[in-house]
Amino acid sequence: MHQRRVIPGFGLSLGFTLIYLSVLILIPLAALFLKAAGLGWQEWWNLLVSARVLAAAKLTFGASAAAAALSSVLGTIVTWVLVRYRFPGRRLMDAMIDLPFALPTAVAGITLTTIYAPNGWVGAYLAQFGIKAAYSPLGVFIALTFVGFPFVVRTLQPVLEDFTKDTEEAAAMLGAGRWVTVRRVVLPMMLPALITGFTLAFARAIGEYGSVIFISGNLPMKTEILPLLIVSQLEQFNVPAAAVIASAMLIVSFMLLFSINLLQRWLDWRHR
Repeated sequence: MHQRRVIPGFGLSLGFTLIYLSVLILIPLAALFLKAAGLGWQEWWNLLVSARVLAAAKLTFGASAAAAALSSVLGTIVTWVLVRYRFPGRRLMDAMIDLPFALPTAVAGITLTTIYAPNGWVGAYLAQFGIKAAYSPLGVFIALTFVGFPFVVRTLQPVLEDFTKDTEEAAAMLGAGRWVTVRRVVLPMMLPALITGFTLAFARAIGEYGSVIFISGNLPMKTEILPLLIVSQLEQFNVPAAAVIASAMLIVSFMLLFSINLLQRWLDWRHR
């Protein structure tokens, strides 16, 4: 006898989901790889090991990893303050965390460039110490930190809200100091969510374009990122080369994210 499902419409909803994913994700990705396949393996290799592509890849992945790491540290501190303390302006601060989500990336790029330019509010102060923020790799790092920071906060916030103070109080009653409690109790509980936040911030930074093109200066071999290099190839009507760079970028990004997800699953299994 056929058993009726509690929730009706499973076949229809599953079919809609598969069609939705195919149209928006699978088919475009397949078209990308098919376009890149028009070039031979030797042309792939020559293009990917060229000095310009390697320099852009080094800046893109290096700055993205560094920005995600800084966002993880700052995001943990900000989340702890928002969850554990009550102070005037807390709701306003909490709302401002989502500003990079709502702000158009081009507007964010123009704003950051204005602030960190040599004659900007912060840039002029940094210039006194010989630090050039805008139109340098540091500017790319600043922009990527700006766009990735909210992912860490919003990932950690629900975990900390569900984490009661009873465990911390029990550790204190057993003689554990503050640093021991943080290292042995708080951080292990937060680590899976923190890795997730780092992954989201890292993935967001890798594909960022709008907020970077203004503050970076777009200097080949110095401040050029991979998304900008792809757009540059498209503007020159070199679609196969753009498809190759995008495909390689997608493969590397997937491998990195897959490795991070495996690490997160291992940590979840270890703490069970």
